Amino acid sequence: QVQLVESGGGSVQTGGSLRLACAATRYTPSSACIGWFRQAPGKEREGVAAISRGGERAAYAASVKGRFTTSQNYAVNTVYLHMNSLEPEDNAMYYCAATSSCRDLGSWSLAWGRKDEYNYWGQGTQVTVSS
Repeated sequence: QVQLVESGGGSVQTGGSLRLACAATRYTPSSACIGWFRQAPGKEREGVAAISRGGERAAYAASVKGRFTTSQNYAVNTVYLHMNSLEPEDNAMYYCAATSSCRDLGSWSLAWGRKDEYNYWGQGTQVTVSS
């Protein structure tokens, strides 16, 4: 059983930056994929970004492309979401999720943002952006 722990949320002003971390308590294989999701009050949980543990693929929602990037530190089994140029529309609880085996690239490119693609979820970290 993989446990995911998010950290790094907080409050920033418009235009600010935050780095979220998703630490896995157990080793995640290179075949795994990690997704970042967010949920604002009264809205559906939406996929923001995803990355394969092997590092060969990454995907971003149109709303964050060019502002958010992902990276990972294999030594500490942690995936990061770097968020720049934050806007009030980015206000949400952010979650990371993991699946132990990614789909083939073609299928994954369509499915990475679906909640049911992932087996494990973290508890979330709040991001608040003030104007």
